[in-house]
Amino acid sequence: MTGRPLVYEDFADKLGQDFALREADVPDMALRLSEAALLKVPGLPGVRPPFTLVFVADDARVLPQKIYRLEHAALGALDIFLVPVGKDKSGVSYEAVFN
Repeated sequence: MTGRPLVYEDFADKLGQDFALREADVPDMALRLSEAALLKVPGLPGVRPPFTLVFVADDARVLPQKIYRLEHAALGALDIFLVPVGKDKSGVSYEAVFN
């Protein structure tokens, strides 16, 4: 991925796709992008609109909030701050907020 800021459009067409979590102190795991949504707040001209992403891991371990290295076939390597936001029968959900 280039050094440009990530935007909603980078992820909107990747729903249901896997991102590989690659972290030295965590075994590799797949995170499936389950949601991508623009936040409804007034924006400033020339500033990217804020958005959120929700990823779901089938792995039952709940990882602590921090910046993780995610890899995607089209986007390459991305460093994204993830926060665990839920756990149910479908897995553990993690949210990333971009503002």
